Amino acid sequence: MARAERHQLPNSLPPRGLPRQTAAAYIGVSVAMFDQMVKDGRMPGPKLINTKPVWDKARLDSAFDRLPEKDGEAEDDGWSDYQ
Repeated sequence: MARAERHQLPNSLPPRGLPRQTAAAYIGVSVAMFDQMVKDGRMPGPKLINTKPVWDKARLDSAFDRLPEKDGEAEDDGWSDYQ
């Protein structure tokens, strides 16, 4: 009897599309705070894979970089010109 083939990424290659709970944990906030940040535009909305919403890790990184520093200044990493 053949076993079902498992597609699993190596630990050195994290997935690019993250489910909502993982996306929230990735940026270090609760799911409720993440939802608020998506709603107010501080974090990007999801992409859809069929009907499944997933957050693009690269877009989360970019949005996180634009969050204000403790002194109130946002970091300008040069990537905002490409969005």
